[in-house]
Amino acid sequence: QVQLVESGGGLVQPGGSLRLSCVASASISVINVLAWYRQAPGKQRELVAQITNGGFTNYRYSVKGRFTISRDNGSNTVFLQMNSLKPEDTAVYYCNAAILPGGSYWGQGTQVTVSS
Repeated sequence: QVQLVESGGGLVQPGGSLRLSCVASASISVINVLAWYRQAPGKQRELVAQITNGGFTNYRYSVKGRFTISRDNGSNTVFLQMNSLKPEDTAVYYCNAAILPGGSYWGQGTQVTVSS
C-alpha cells in the first residue's frame, strides 16, 4: 500500500507557473511508473506526464515543452513543473503510482486554476 499526498496547486494567471509535488509513503525506487493525471469538470481523467524508475518520460502532446516531470528518490517525491499555463490547464491534478503487476495508487488531488 502506497499513500500519495499532492501539494502545490492554486490560482495563477495565464502565462504563469506552478510546481506540483507528490510525496509517497514508500520508497519510490520500487515504483515502476509515477504519473500526473488531471480531470477538468465534466471531462474524463487524462494522463499529463509520466516517468519510469529508469528516468524515461512521456508527456501529453498539449503540455510538451511547457511541463516537466521529475522524481527525487531521496525524498520519495515526484514533481510537475508547469510553465506557460493556459486556462485549459485548469483541472484537479492527481498523482499516480504504478507498481507492477497491477498495483495502482492515487493521491487526493490538488486544484489548479488558471484565470485572469
